[in-house]
Amino acid sequence: MITQCIKTRIYIHRPMSVLLVIALLIPVMSCSISRSAGFEDISVEECYTLIQENKNNPDFIILDVRTPAEYASGYIENAVNIDYYEDDFEETLDTYGKNKTYLIYCRTANRTASVMSIMQRLEFTEVYNMQGGINAWISAGYPVVY
Repeated sequence: MITQCIKTRIYIHRPMSVLLVIALLIPVMSCSISRSAGFEDISVEECYTLIQENKNNPDFIILDVRTPAEYASGYIENAVNIDYYEDDFEETLDTYGKNKTYLIYCRTANRTASVMSIMQRLEFTEVYNMQGGINAWISAGYPVVY
């Protein structure tokens, strides 16, 4: 009888334990969600609007993470080129201000997915990734500099 009572108690308390674990995980999950809140994929139309709204903002930086040869084939006005394939890419990126606003792009948005993760790990706070990269930008008819 005592054994049956103990088993019943454990069974009754198990749902409470699950609720306790869930209650403890919610703040942890909220922290990781809020940390990535400043990281967003946006369309080329939204990128164009973002650039126009920040034309005179010294805290807005456009990063082109393509190779120098790709960059020379056409880039967004005022974009800074940091080659993703360089050995010191991460160290170079880490020298930039973490609290500035960044718009990043590459050729087709494949490299920028990795760059977003790197920037998040380096504790940048606001980063926008251009969906489709410079190819989508050009296809939409937006200007590039040669």
